Amino acid sequence: MALPAVKTWMLWLLALVITLSAAIYQRVTGPTWPVYGKVSVGGAQIKFKLNRSHAGEGDEEIRLLVPEQVSGGTLELRRFPSNDPWSLLAMERDGDYLVGRIPHQPLAGKVMYRIELAGKDGTRTALTAEPVRIRFRGAVPAPVLIPHIVVMFAAMLFSNRAGLDVLLSGERAYRLSLYTFIALVIGGLILGPAVQKYAFDSYWTGWPLGRDLTDNKTFLCTALWGLALWRTRRNPPARGWVLAAALVTMAVFMIPHSVLGSELDYTTAPK
Repeated sequence: MALPAVKTWMLWLLALVITLSAAIYQRVTGPTWPVYGKVSVGGAQIKFKLNRSHAGEGDEEIRLLVPEQVSGGTLELRRFPSNDPWSLLAMERDGDYLVGRIPHQPLAGKVMYRIELAGKDGTRTALTAEPVRIRFRGAVPAPVLIPHIVVMFAAMLFSNRAGLDVLLSGERAYRLSLYTFIALVIGGLILGPAVQKYAFDSYWTGWPLGRDLTDNKTFLCTALWGLALWRTRRNPPARGWVLAAALVTMAVFMIPHSVLGSELDYTTAPK
């Protein structure tokens, strides 16, 4: 018996809430999400945002809105991973802002940096306890990036909806599995490598070529849904495969975005 329309609608809404929650968690806990915070210098509160990802050409510009209690600031940086010594640069005054620039790096190149502000009262305050790492990448054209994001989001939505369907009736399990598999192939195995090529000049950096966790988890989920699709088609009662694929997909997509992503090793790269 088909599920009532209102119950079907509720399942789609629940799947959407789960998908949005997972997507937000994955994004904000990843190593490319900016570092936000505030510090007190000379009795004044200063809010800051430090980027951990730079797309496109040019240097990374850091602009801090500072009150009159701040007399200046220094930017300390070095490439990561490398054997470089720390470089110390004075931040420049631009009206109400202090400006520092991190030199542009090759694709997948990372730089560690930390900022210290000097108060007119002689105090010196670091913005963060530990250095921040920023990774440089190429700009991905919107006609490639947006479809990739949309289709991968759809894959996660179909996956969650398929898992919920199995828990209730399982009547739509095969069709939803098919939608999930197609979305993963298009978004993850076709558009994903295109995004990777623009960003880091490499179509695939997962197994067996590298350790990129995003590529690896995309391949794993696609393979699991292909298996679930095959098993459900041959034996419709075997819907446990769909539930297993949905649970694994949820688990791997909860891993923060860009963990173990592309990284240029400056200890071996030519200067």
